[in-house]
Amino acid sequence: MVQFEPWMRSGAPDPTLWFTGIVVAGDDTGPGSLGNRLNWLRAGVLGANDGIVSTAGIVLGVAGATTDRATIMVSGLAGLVAGALSMAGGEYTSVSTQRDTEATLVDATERELAEDPEAAEDDLAESLEARGLSASTSRLVARELAELDPLGARSQLEFGLDPEELTSPWQAALSSFVSFTCGALLPLVAIGVLPPGVRVLGCALAVVVALALTGYTSARLGGAPPVRAMLRVMAVGAATMVITYSVGSLFGVATA
Repeated sequence: MVQFEPWMRSGAPDPTLWFTGIVVAGDDTGPGSLGNRLNWLRAGVLGANDGIVSTAGIVLGVAGATTDRATIMVSGLAGLVAGALSMAGGEYTSVSTQRDTEATLVDATERELAEDPEAAEDDLAESLEARGLSASTSRLVARELAELDPLGARSQLEFGLDPEELTSPWQAALSSFVSFTCGALLPLVAIGVLPPGVRVLGCALAVVVALALTGYTSARLGGAPPVRAMLRVMAVGAATMVITYSVGSLFGVATA
């Protein structure tokens, strides 16, 4: 299988192939492979961030209404399970649709190759020429790719897809479930282990620190300024906790 990536890299085995965005299968050090890993990692960080904020909002909201530890913990645990399942289900549904689209594109490409392989090779050569190669070089590369793996070449160059490694909805669902759960455990554990007199403040501080870390991590992965990202996510988390705690306190007073 050949793989296509739209970037150059120094030290590539073939400058022409790297110029057109083509890398040989088995080379997992290229920018595309790294980009996919960073995307998954960034999604995991964002999932953890969702778990932290939503669960912190739940437990602090309930803590505003009651000091009963069991009630707070059960509410937080229910929120954790519901949130994790919701995230996983949403990711599975979304990525399943994406995978169906990818499979449709690959199937259409495979039919085109079977019906008129010469025309498909011409299209591949035109795509390579559009990337800056000369007509003769484009024709040579297209012919070699067509002999090696025509379906992989067309799919990756035109759609950025590897026919043998389509997006996995189960992997996306599991990643979302695990990342959300890990994030949600922090406020749940914090408010569960701290004594009543400091549990709200201690949980809030733990959440703010955790959000600062997730904001910094997501910013670094995305190449954005970390301070701004940290302040933004901390502000959202803090606002969520203040609002939910206030609502819980008002409800507690009303029912006292």
